[in-house]
Amino acid sequence: MVNPPRYIAVEGPIGVGKTTLARRLAKSLRGKMVLEDPAQNPFLDGFYRNPDVHSLPTQLHFLMSRRAALRNMESNSRDSSVWVTDFLFNKDKLFASLTLDDRQYELYLSIAQELAFDLVVPDLVVYLQAPLDVLYDRIEKRGNLSEQAIASNYIARLQRAYTELFHSYNETPVLIVNASEIDFANNDNDYEHLLEQILAVKAGRHYFNPSTEVV
Repeated sequence: MVNPPRYIAVEGPIGVGKTTLARRLAKSLRGKMVLEDPAQNPFLDGFYRNPDVHSLPTQLHFLMSRRAALRNMESNSRDSSVWVTDFLFNKDKLFASLTLDDRQYELYLSIAQELAFDLVVPDLVVYLQAPLDVLYDRIEKRGNLSEQAIASNYIARLQRAYTELFHSYNETPVLIVNASEIDFANNDNDYEHLLEQILAVKAGRHYFNPSTEVV
């Protein structure tokens, strides 16, 4: 096997399958995982019920918990282990821009900038894309009541924000995956093909569909 990147971040909107892929990658590469746990955010349920009141504490809690997770990863990465996360720290401001008013967002950005300056960046980002109808269907099938309570227009805005983020993202190599055309959760052939593409990425921006190679 080709030597994998030391740190892989899997990203994409709600329902696209980033945690599922992160788990499979960590297992295949004998790596270690750092996964988000939204259930540990004490403000999240309040956010779903009344976002105007709970948006700022919800975002700040996610910001701090993601930073703590990455700092812990750094302190335990002295060996040759591969690390896989189901989040990219930079995406936190994407959610904040959708939920905070202008004054709150300005405060949030000043805090986020201070917290991000010394964090490790991924060697590779795997960005999963899917159409809205696919995301809605997967969210419904997962049966998570909190996710299902999110308005469809929020999911649409989130998808557009992800597209904008990765249109200009150039901090690390990126593999953009059409997740609607590949079943990496249940189809081993699909997953192995995707894994080959991940290990082949060297630099720049790449695209992957099941019928194509990395370009």
